[in-house]
Amino acid sequence: MIETGSTVEKALLVGVVHGRQTQEQVEENLKELALLANTAGADVKGEIVQKRTEIHAALYVGKGKVEEIVSMVGMLKVDLVIFDDELTPAQTKNLQNLLKKARVIDRSSLILDIFMHHASSKESKTQVELAQLQYLLPRLTRAWTHLERQRGGTGTRGGMGETQIEVDRRLIRTRISTLKSELGKIERQRDTRRKNRDDMYKVALVGYTNAGKSSLMNLFSDAEVLVEDKLFATLDTTVRKVVLNDHPVLLSDTVGFIHKLPHHLVASFKSTLQEVQEADLILKVIDLSSSQYEMHLETVNEVLMDLGVSEQETITVFNKIDLVQDERVLSIAQREHTDSVMVSVLKQINIHGLEQAILGKRRAGYIVETLKLDHNQHKLLAYLHRNTEVLNVDYDEDHLVVSIRAREDVLEQVKKQINPSED
Repeated sequence: MIETGSTVEKALLVGVVHGRQTQEQVEENLKELALLANTAGADVKGEIVQKRTEIHAALYVGKGKVEEIVSMVGMLKVDLVIFDDELTPAQTKNLQNLLKKARVIDRSSLILDIFMHHASSKESKTQVELAQLQYLLPRLTRAWTHLERQRGGTGTRGGMGETQIEVDRRLIRTRISTLKSELGKIERQRDTRRKNRDDMYKVALVGYTNAGKSSLMNLFSDAEVLVEDKLFATLDTTVRKVVLNDHPVLLSDTVGFIHKLPHHLVASFKSTLQEVQEADLILKVIDLSSSQYEMHLETVNEVLMDLGVSEQETITVFNKIDLVQDERVLSIAQREHTDSVMVSVLKQINIHGLEQAILGKRRAGYIVETLKLDHNQHKLLAYLHRNTEVLNVDYDEDHLVVSIRAREDVLEQVKKQINPSED
């Protein structure tokens, strides 16, 4: 994580109030940035906020504010200055020259660092490395000469007159191409697994990081997903078959979202987030005890739009209601979000209500039909129990008479397996 040897780095946070942002919003963003810094292992020593009509093209903040930052870096003995917005390559270079020994990074770089250290599977490691290289490519300096160690055989050596930075850029582009190819293979394997689950009703958990998605996943299943009071505690998508009131459902828990999530990261994780695109129902889990819950919900909706997810059924799940002190917050949230369900996963408050809401969505648009199966069609009967809601089974001399509730596409697949002359 962000450490210098065995010493934890001291950090200073910098934000700018500009455009339509308010002072309160920027202060909340800096609180979140402090959580990100803590998650990465840094020790936040202070913050600086400047009001500007627009971002300074060369320095992000004004020249006078840079002098103030330099002064605070010396006074607090800060090793790291973290800017809340993504810096341009020129801004990063200019600020680094002025701040000298204190390292300059931005929110995107910090989030990528956290993802790198939290990635555990081959897929998430590949996704994060791809995002990092895409972020670093336009920011190359001579400091990246270590990349030369990755060079191999024919076609990797720089030609006469080629600078080290040009070599490094070529190496990174080659690595990006390789990573994209690897992700393509992983995605095809994922597609194969999805096809085997096509007939299951799929529910995806999405939400702001640390909102309680993994806790809800663990409550409904035996997934044992890591739950920590940290941002991005888990990155890999977990998929489990769960049974809600005797109804089988395929439940997936995805990586948490966050305000100003780097676009390279969203693009790299699209294969993982396809579980959301393929879902029949999306549960948007929001921490109602946060003063910024509306902004969190807006962020979730923005990421879903980026993924092209707009037609799926959704339920907004307001979690942590046991931590809400003001009753008006509950009533306002319920009034403004009529599709919402109020729960506390930790205290298991209204979990039954959430289950009923999910099952209500599951039943909507489903068809009830009675089918006749031959007595020897045991595999088909087992398939019906796995993938549909079996309402009743009667045995007569010639057939099994089975009443089911199922999606129309599933019903069509079942009928293809039944002899029409005996139906």
